[in-house]
Amino acid sequence: MTGNRVPILTKLAYGFGAIAYGVKNNGFDFFLLLFYSQILGVDAELVGLALLIALVFDAFSDPFVGYLSDNTRSRWGRRHPWMYFSAIPVSVAYFFLWSPPETLTNNELFFYLVGLSILIRTLITLYEVPSSALAPELTRDYDERTRLMAWRTFFGWIGGTLIAAFTMAVVLAPSDANPEGLFNRAGFTTYGLIASVMMFTSIMVASLGTHRAIPTRPKAPVTETKRLGAIFGEIFETLTSKSFLALFLATIISAVATGLAMSLNLYLNTYLWGFTQEQISILILASLVGAAASVIIAPLFTRVFGKRKGAIIAASATLFLSPVLIALRLGGVLEPMPTDGPPFLLPLIFTVAVIEMTLTITFQVLMFSMIADLVEESEVRTKRRSEGVFFAAITFSAKATQGLGIFAASLVLAYVSFPEGAKPGEVSEDIVLEFGLTYLIAILTLWIARIFCVRLYRIDRESHERNVAQAAAISQGTPQ
Repeated sequence: MTGNRVPILTKLAYGFGAIAYGVKNNGFDFFLLLFYSQILGVDAELVGLALLIALVFDAFSDPFVGYLSDNTRSRWGRRHPWMYFSAIPVSVAYFFLWSPPETLTNNELFFYLVGLSILIRTLITLYEVPSSALAPELTRDYDERTRLMAWRTFFGWIGGTLIAAFTMAVVLAPSDANPEGLFNRAGFTTYGLIASVMMFTSIMVASLGTHRAIPTRPKAPVTETKRLGAIFGEIFETLTSKSFLALFLATIISAVATGLAMSLNLYLNTYLWGFTQEQISILILASLVGAAASVIIAPLFTRVFGKRKGAIIAASATLFLSPVLIALRLGGVLEPMPTDGPPFLLPLIFTVAVIEMTLTITFQVLMFSMIADLVEESEVRTKRRSEGVFFAAITFSAKATQGLGIFAASLVLAYVSFPEGAKPGEVSEDIVLEFGLTYLIAILTLWIARIFCVRLYRIDRESHERNVAQAAAISQGTPQ
């Protein structure tokens, strides 16, 4: 086990590895529903169903990968063999997600999407779970874990945001050669290639940058032959902590909310606010500012409020930001761009988006840091270190962003009978307003529910320090 302070280069390498997951997440959240439904012609409900099917596979594969990661014995430790192995396969599979054969029919595209979604999500699990599980191994310190997670979350958002902004502003930008702009199928092939290269680079940098810390980290227990039932029995025992269940539910709900918001972001900005593609590219950059600010805000919230209270404050504040603007738009106080909209509309929404993203990312950082603090609480209770199992469960809940989140987004579109393939200006105002209202009700319900779940978490600074001391005694064989 290393000391409490993590070297800055190790922090940066560890954080840089989150770009792979950020790029994959952003692609699923931001472009996938639009690409497969509006461009390829697959029904929106089928796109949501495809990712929901993949989510069922995740429910079994993710905890099993976490268990394997916790119990892998090799000269490269418990985590790195899986991290190195995943780099090439997941990058190649992600490229083909955006380059389906043009001969496939709509039904065939559905099965193509199901198959690749399961493959990509399983392969990214082989990297993300072991990689995430490094955090509680690198430091036991209450505040240092938040700083470590802040860098990881920062790079995750930066990677996803940069590729989305570049794709919107350059790859899919309308031109004489590309009059279709956002609806250009060939442009998404280019996006897939760039994204795949970014994912591979991110994984390798993180794996190599943290490789030197392998000798200082806990070793896996002596390998025992166990039946599958016994393995899942240990997983279940590990995950029965009430504080974990509170965070798991909060993360699931928050992930669904994020998936819903991200999947419908282009719809909101294009149809509800009437922004151009260039203006939307500017709004995407709000995530960059928010991610950078959260590196400072999340550790500050940890010191001043503690992780649980800080997360509740961040989540509560978001209730009064973009939902208020949407309510004003529904009430006719704000008009859409470009003809009737006020000149301050774009700066206003950008400013609100920056504040909202800062609070949202801060909430995520604190949630991940709280998960790391469960490791010692579980070790005291079960006499096992199970970082992989905990972060596998959270990785699964985060994947609900694509599964349940996009499925919820598809239901919103189906409920209001949103027309497929409609260009800006071709959707009636009644449908746009009904769409805005339905989205507002759904997002507020989810955001309020996650606050109630976080309130059930019970580990604070003092109890964490007690758990660390008791876990250290257990690992050294000191009687309690």
